[in-house]
Amino acid sequence: MEVNPPKQEHLLALKVMRLTKPTLFTNIPVTCEEKDLPGDLFNQLMRDDPSTVNGAEVLMLGEMLTLPQNFGNIFLGETFSSYISVHNDSSQVVKDILVKADLQTSSQRLNLSASNAAVAELKPDCCIDDVIHHEVKEIGTHILVCAVSYTTQAGEKMYFRKFFKFQVLKPLDVKTKFYNAEVSVDCLTDEVFLEAQIQNMTTSPMFMEKVSLEPSIMYNVTELNSVTQAGECVSTFGSRAYLQPMDTRQYLYCLKPKKEFAEKAGIIKGVTVIGKLDIVWKTNLGERGRLQTSQLQRMAPGYGDVRLSLEAIPDTVNLEEPFHITCKITNCSSERTMDLVLEMCNTNSIHWCGISGRQLGKLHPSSSLSLALTLLSSVQGLQSISGLRLTDTFLKRTYEYDDIAQVCVVSSAIKVES
Repeated sequence: MEVNPPKQEHLLALKVMRLTKPTLFTNIPVTCEEKDLPGDLFNQLMRDDPSTVNGAEVLMLGEMLTLPQNFGNIFLGETFSSYISVHNDSSQVVKDILVKADLQTSSQRLNLSASNAAVAELKPDCCIDDVIHHEVKEIGTHILVCAVSYTTQAGEKMYFRKFFKFQVLKPLDVKTKFYNAEVSVDCLTDEVFLEAQIQNMTTSPMFMEKVSLEPSIMYNVTELNSVTQAGECVSTFGSRAYLQPMDTRQYLYCLKPKKEFAEKAGIIKGVTVIGKLDIVWKTNLGERGRLQTSQLQRMAPGYGDVRLSLEAIPDTVNLEEPFHITCKITNCSSERTMDLVLEMCNTNSIHWCGISGRQLGKLHPSSSLSLALTLLSSVQGLQSISGLRLTDTFLKRTYEYDDIAQVCVVSSAIKVES
């Protein structure tokens, strides 16, 4: 008959505690009307309660701090701090104590111990303390592995370890949108507007300390999240930029190609990397978090061999009255000369005035020409300008341009200011 030896008791005890900031205590107000049986008893008890705010006893506000009662949530970008203590519960001296703390993620294993040197000896009722810090950079399951090795007085080497598993959650949901604006008439490149939608995914308000865009090497960035009032730059979100749980805020940035790159249309046309967002926030009692997105990319607009852009167009026009627009036609090819023919096709609401099928002549590589056109609208409201066709007679290729721009058409009785 085989008998298993009894499990040996360890001489050391390991305790691990997460270090977090305290929270404000909130009381639950209990009130009643004066005609009820308790009378003013409940109100008097709340006024005498030291945890309530004087004059605001029924608002669930508190002036006291409460120590954390559980592990709490850990969010990406925050700093995880933990207190590790190894205590000698025995009556003998323990030697060569080595405490090691590792953090295991889905992709790597990190050593968080402040020192890898062993402690020579640990007397009874004494302890070894260590505080570890780690900025969380991955979402998902994390395992804190704490291992302790030591030698007893009898020379026996002992070893044990404990595992502490926790989840890292996503604090923010970041969505981006790109808009191409045709604002440059001297080159083939456009400004790019980036809209960043940031949503608070936590259960507590956030103070948005910093939301900035670090552009790539080819762009200069201008933040459009502030206004000038009385000579001072004021945030459009106010002086206290708090973001409540599940609320979303939009940040807008304008990226403009640098001069040395804007002059080379071929280089800027292939660029898809815009930059990355740098977000810094604070929660509760000042816990700081920081996130940097990966490099933001956009699909560069494809103009093909011929590009049509608008140089001038009115915002508002009169119904059934001619108005003028100025277009710019650019040969984006660097090698081939084009012989272009302009055709104008009417739509249900927009009608072109002029000769369709006229020759525009030869257009040399990387050169442009301006074209003044006349239109009128037979329908009120916001109308889209469509129906331009450019045909290259050399290759027998036709380029179609619809939804070029929009104009607001109003009744002729309404005077339109130029």
